[in-house]
Amino acid sequence: MKIKHLLLILTIIGFGANAQNVKKLPEYKLSKKEIEAHIRFIASDEMLGRRTGEITNNVAARYVAENFRLQGLKTPNGQKDYLQPVPFEMVKPTKKGEVLVGADSLKWTKDFIMLSGKATKLENVPVVFVGYGWVDEKQDDYKGIDVKGKIVIAQFGIPNSDDPNANLRGSSKKVDFAAKNGAAAFIQLYNLKYPWAAITNYMGGEKLNLAPENAVSADIPHIWVSNTHLKKFDRESLKTLSLNVSEVSKKTVMSYNVLGVLEGSDPVLKNEYVVLTAHFDHVGTGRKGGRVTESDTIFNGARDNAFGTTAILSAVKAFTQKPAKRSILFIAYTGEEIGLLGSKYYAEHPLVPLKQCVYSLDCDGAGYNDTTKVTIIGLDRTDAQPQIEAGAKAYGLTAISDPAPEQNLFDRSDNVNLAAKGIPSPDFAPGFTAFDAEINKFYHQVSDSPESVNYNYLLKFCQAYIYSARLIADRSTAPKWKAGDKYEKAFNELYGK
Repeated sequence: MKIKHLLLILTIIGFGANAQNVKKLPEYKLSKKEIEAHIRFIASDEMLGRRTGEITNNVAARYVAENFRLQGLKTPNGQKDYLQPVPFEMVKPTKKGEVLVGADSLKWTKDFIMLSGKATKLENVPVVFVGYGWVDEKQDDYKGIDVKGKIVIAQFGIPNSDDPNANLRGSSKKVDFAAKNGAAAFIQLYNLKYPWAAITNYMGGEKLNLAPENAVSADIPHIWVSNTHLKKFDRESLKTLSLNVSEVSKKTVMSYNVLGVLEGSDPVLKNEYVVLTAHFDHVGTGRKGGRVTESDTIFNGARDNAFGTTAILSAVKAFTQKPAKRSILFIAYTGEEIGLLGSKYYAEHPLVPLKQCVYSLDCDGAGYNDTTKVTIIGLDRTDAQPQIEAGAKAYGLTAISDPAPEQNLFDRSDNVNLAAKGIPSPDFAPGFTAFDAEINKFYHQVSDSPESVNYNYLLKFCQAYIYSARLIADRSTAPKWKAGDKYEKAFNELYGK
């Protein structure tokens, strides 16, 4: 009898403790119907894949903005609207022309691609080799070299860098250096490990870039030559070149990031911001998106990233019901699928001083294969790990760290652009344990539709994201990178540590 009483008492105590823990969770008045409605609109067929530069992408931005307005968010720093214009440049080559190297004729796409420039015909023009063709405070590859009216030939990439992305980004700056020095054309000798066919597919066709700021000239031809022809460009023997190339047309296209602010409840901590982000764009329709089927040509992007957009919209509602101690900056990015460009633009044009932003929790992912987990890319890289683990556990989920480091996911999502500025910025993704067949069944596939989503899991995912963010926003101390992280130096510079 005593044992039964003891078991009953322990059961009551245990139940009471659990009930007390649950009561400590804020009232998130979210419903499965509500999150499903967001997904079914954002990832609907009518949205045609929300490709950046197309009208449905702007419709998605407006949908997010009006939800911000509905919940009473303020615009950052007195902006007139929730929309931050992001100017893009649509680049479209006509793919006609040739480059003559001695007796050899190099053909457009097969042997070279032209990234920018007017239609140009040059015959037997002197060539000048300029190393990387790079200019900064440490070096000037044009110093003492006359390149006016000549064809400049440069090694691909930038000095002292083995980062392919940095080398690609530096490319557009290099043509400006050549133009500023009076070159008639600029040729880079491609030498990365990526197959040339992949480069031509990605860089050689129609594409959107961020519109250049303070560009010197877009008129001179900017050409990449395939690595199969490097021997033809011998510094000792090659003295002149001829080329006849058609124009790469350009036009400005506007897209938008969406931003809203909710003031914190603490009189001191409200001067600091936790930044909650997700991208709302996807890859569009037809060949622009990837492989299609006979019955479906629309890449709905439910998991990538209507999921994250829905989590942001859910967080807005939760935090307006009960503000956190710190202020919250909500950002929905455009242009993620074309190179993280919306977040890159924001990082360079912030509407809230970056120094006041103490943490960012991006929400993006390829999909899920384990509905008992959330996967945090960078979980163990900041000291906010305990808050994220607790936020997930509160809703019956387990937070795990990156199970596929070979995919380099941290640097492939929008979080990296704020991380590079020094802000601790993990990525909160749906639960996956490997990049397996279940992930690839939906990742950038036409099958990633609203009908394929597990909405019970999505509700838990959104709640875990929100509660993790709240625990971080209510911390007494601002989060920081773990010692030795590659972004720790930028953190120290940003916050004056």
